[in-house]
Amino acid sequence: MPKDDSRLVWTSDPEAAKRLRETAAPARDAEPQKQTIRVALDRKRRAGKTMTVASGFELTAESLAALATKLKKRCGAGGAAKGSEIEIQGDHAVTVATELSQLGYRVKQI
Repeated sequence: MPKDDSRLVWTSDPEAAKRLRETAAPARDAEPQKQTIRVALDRKRRAGKTMTVASGFELTAESLAALATKLKKRCGAGGAAKGSEIEIQGDHAVTVATELSQLGYRVKQI
């Protein structure tokens, strides 16, 4: 029997797989006050173009995508939500930092 905190990759036992799926805790969003978000400008691997990167989110993929959409509309720019970070095209570090602060996140500008 595997440990409760193990990360099972594959099993041939369908009953064990079913038990693991049922006991897995649903992913939840952490409260904004408990998250410290780092907002920085990045030019690496982007052909010299500036990208605003906000990282350190503890959100589900759906919540992160919704927040990214809100920030992109606020900045009037394109971007993407990848992993636990949001990328906004262009130099919008101040706008992103103020918007996240208004939403209750702790923000550090780098």
